[in-house]
Amino acid sequence: MTAEQDRADAGTGTDTGPLHRADEALTRRGFTTRRLRLRAAAVLVAVAAGISGVLLYNLTNVLGPDTVCGGAATADEVHAALGPGRISEEKSEGWSPGAYDGTGGTCTAKVSYGLFGPTGRSASFALALTQDDIAPPTAPDARLFSGGSTGAVLASRAWALLPDGCPKAMRAEIRLPGSDDTTDDRPEGMAALAVAFANAAAEGKGCGSKLPAPSGLSAAAAPQSADLGNVCGLPGMAPARDEKAGDGYRQTVTAGYAPVWSCVLVSPAGGSTVAAFTITTDPRVTGLDPQEARTEAYGRARWIGSSGENAVATCQGKPTYFHLDRKYITGVGGSGLFPDAQDLWRQFLTAGGKAVGCEPILP
Repeated sequence: MTAEQDRADAGTGTDTGPLHRADEALTRRGFTTRRLRLRAAAVLVAVAAGISGVLLYNLTNVLGPDTVCGGAATADEVHAALGPGRISEEKSEGWSPGAYDGTGGTCTAKVSYGLFGPTGRSASFALALTQDDIAPPTAPDARLFSGGSTGAVLASRAWALLPDGCPKAMRAEIRLPGSDDTTDDRPEGMAALAVAFANAAAEGKGCGSKLPAPSGLSAAAAPQSADLGNVCGLPGMAPARDEKAGDGYRQTVTAGYAPVWSCVLVSPAGGSTVAAFTITTDPRVTGLDPQEARTEAYGRARWIGSSGENAVATCQGKPTYFHLDRKYITGVGGSGLFPDAQDLWRQFLTAGGKAVGCEPILP
């Protein structure tokens, strides 16, 4: 084939269309024969494939791990909680999903989605144990699980209790370590990730049966003005406050009573916590054994633990736990909202017990 034929073949096309303009551009750069033009096309295809490969590797989990942290969760579950990207992990020595030795061993999974730097989100996996209290880490604005698993999603973490048959009060926690990272955009994914970790931990320990994934989350509660005649929405619960205590208190209450209900009351000045109330009907939330309740508290309730902030009573044949953390917040002239702790406990057990369907605790 002559050079003239090559040039004639290469020049086919319209005189004004994109093929004609591309032809002119190649001709100006010296690609005047079919052979040279095919070489140029091969180079462009190779470059495009290389760029696509880089994008595919850096922006997806292609060729990445299928699970993280020794099987604590699948890649799909991590993506649902943290978003798309390439998954990597970093774990402490001896880590496994079911290992707990009290030393704070963790594994961190990271999803990287940046092309030109270490942009991404991380989540740390760790087991935690609360033996001497009744309240797992929660807050009134926590979004509680529904659908058979017990746990919550908070601002930058989520937790799920391990199944029945596993150590009581042990929970699987997922934390977002970045100061700007929150669960706001993927709360359902965080909840599912916590339950997946709880199941993996139970399997590693050889305890319990598989928990179902959460079917939904309660709405996050918002602070509201407190009705000091019905504190925390509990009818009849009213502090015997000094007149100087004033008004303007705010309260935040969880959306439902089961299995964990909580309320925080804050003062008008500075937003300091005045009192925190918790009721739970799930015996897994504490390592405190109701059979080891110390002495009579009020009515049928018994003190449990050593802090003086926890009581247990039998409700509908099952132990129900009450937690009251009272702060003596002084005001003008030394007044306080709750000057009488014994009276507050009686009111809390009466109104709180009624709210969760308990038989009368006090006569």
